[in-house]
Amino acid sequence: MRRREFILTGAAMTIPVVARAQHYPKLRRIGFLTSASRPEAMQTSYLSAFPGAMRELGYIEGRDFAIEWRFAEGRLERFTEFAEELVRLNVDVFVCGTPTAVPAVRQATQSIPIVMGYSTDPVGNGFIASLARPGGNITGLASSQEDAAPKQLELLMTAIPNVSRVGLLVDPTSPNSSPIVKNAQVAAESLALVLLPIEARSLNTMEDAFAALVKEHVKAVMVLTASVTFFNRDRIAELASRYRLPSVFSLREFVQAGGLMSYGESLLDFHHRAASYVDKIFKGAQPADLPVEQPTRLFLVINRGTADKIGVAIPPTLLARADEVIE
Repeated sequence: MRRREFILTGAAMTIPVVARAQHYPKLRRIGFLTSASRPEAMQTSYLSAFPGAMRELGYIEGRDFAIEWRFAEGRLERFTEFAEELVRLNVDVFVCGTPTAVPAVRQATQSIPIVMGYSTDPVGNGFIASLARPGGNITGLASSQEDAAPKQLELLMTAIPNVSRVGLLVDPTSPNSSPIVKNAQVAAESLALVLLPIEARSLNTMEDAFAALVKEHVKAVMVLTASVTFFNRDRIAELASRYRLPSVFSLREFVQAGGLMSYGESLLDFHHRAASYVDKIFKGAQPADLPVEQPTRLFLVINRGTADKIGVAIPPTLLARADEVIE
């Protein structure tokens, strides 16, 4: 794996390392909800960014804070149960590692602060009043997936000359899909591309979705990030490779799983930055007064091993632009 030196500069510089540990009067409990499974090695997972950032801020785990992890393992209906349980445990703050956890937590409490560790269109989804003045008990970080969608299509055209038909793998049940699909369709028209949306609501529908894409003679596929696609990213990468379909995503984790390339924000950066919100809330700030932040930069990641496997010759100029190339 090759990394440019600045690949994680945004994450590393967002929260300065605290030289001297601080002591806080009581142990604070943080309820952290994610759609993922518990990783075998937490320290190598993007989920490790949040507790790592808390330590950088001077908090000592077990003395100043404890994390109540809740892993939905792709079963999104569990968020309601988790939220109610954590309210009963009287956690001091919630951190939602996925947008799909926010509605359940919001329903469970209107008083405990909620930090969106990752969200898509929180204003459009009714979670907050505005990015600058969220109001209520919710604040945090917002994705720019809808803004990145046009660039993802441009990158596909750069990597695959003469591509004219692109599949769009989308979970229609995700509240985050609509604005991204709209922007992608507008961009496709301007690029003279035919964009063919194909639904994938669960793991069981993935193979049928890819078979439908092949039947429609698409030459590449763009995959929208949603809980069902993220949780099944290994399967999606395997199917794209089997059918020799170049793929583009918004998150590096899909490329790490074997997808061709991604252009978008960093989950590690988002989870790292979420700690600064928790810190401010612990020090007395109100979520209503903490502006919701968006990414300060986007990352291009390319999997050269996958490119070789499916017979795609990535132009050297595109490789040179990449923030990371996975061999």
